[in-house]
Amino acid sequence: MSNIKFADDREFDIVTIGRAAIDLNSDDFGTKMENVTRFSKFLGGSPANIAVASARLKQKTGFIGKVANDQFGRFITNYFYENGIDTSQLVVDQTGAKTGLTFTEIISPTDCSILMYREGAVDLKLSPEDVSEDFLKKTKSLLISGTALSMSPSREAIFVALEYAKKHGVKLIFDIDYRPYTWKSDVETSIYYSLVAQQCDVIIGTREEFEMMDHVSKFKPESDQDIAQKWLDYGAEIVVVKRGAAGSIAFTKSGESFEQLPFPAKIIKTFGAGDSYAAAFIYGLMNNYSVKDAMELGSASASLVISSQSCSDAMPTIEQITTFIQTAKKSESVK
Repeated sequence: MSNIKFADDREFDIVTIGRAAIDLNSDDFGTKMENVTRFSKFLGGSPANIAVASARLKQKTGFIGKVANDQFGRFITNYFYENGIDTSQLVVDQTGAKTGLTFTEIISPTDCSILMYREGAVDLKLSPEDVSEDFLKKTKSLLISGTALSMSPSREAIFVALEYAKKHGVKLIFDIDYRPYTWKSDVETSIYYSLVAQQCDVIIGTREEFEMMDHVSKFKPESDQDIAQKWLDYGAEIVVVKRGAAGSIAFTKSGESFEQLPFPAKIIKTFGAGDSYAAAFIYGLMNNYSVKDAMELGSASASLVISSQSCSDAMPTIEQITTFIQTAKKSESVK
């Protein structure tokens, strides 16, 4: 069993809020961005990817966000709809704001980078008035992505959503998702990330992201345990520290810790792993997997996604994840 008790009388398993954008992923593998001539279009944005991944896992999923009144906005809306994600809380912008774009460069499996266009991005126009209390009280969990905190009015919309969620016993999940180029300063980032993390039940991030949250407090953790304990003391139930190629480690309020190594993968690119990990991990917690087994689902899902060019299109089903785990374990036992 997991350490978290989710409400069982809700219409939605998970609602995500924040960034829905467009990924333009290089088709010219091994080529620097300045020389790439071909890109493929996919849905992008961490909370959008997590929503898609959750829906693929047969979680009843909703999304709160703002989309542009243009072709890309319609692409995002249609993609959500086709994947079974509730789009009733997608607000169409009327100010002329445009969809955020992310271009990806895939030089090698270990040399990948992104070029992100976020100036005036429509998802950051989400306002407090766009957030429905009636909708949020219908979900078991709300996932917040850190990029939505980088600018007003999106920042205020997140805090309104937090208040509604807490009022109605919704479990709060914080995917730190730190993107330095969307923030004005490290101090600003630290303040707002910390304010959100203090209220959340599950926090997921890399060590570097956790350290960014401590910029103002000057807290200097010596270990992953130190990182987690700070937020467990605030009331978090589970804190997951992602370690990249070294896997992940989770700490619980009961004092337990669990480590998970990555599964072998034919790596094409590195981005998308965190989103697929988060969705599968949350699925596991909601479906009474132990924390360790939920981490295993997350790790396997991440390995499947980094073996593909896309992020959103590559999000696996639970059947694909479990088959992958069984095959990997069988292969390991044969060695």
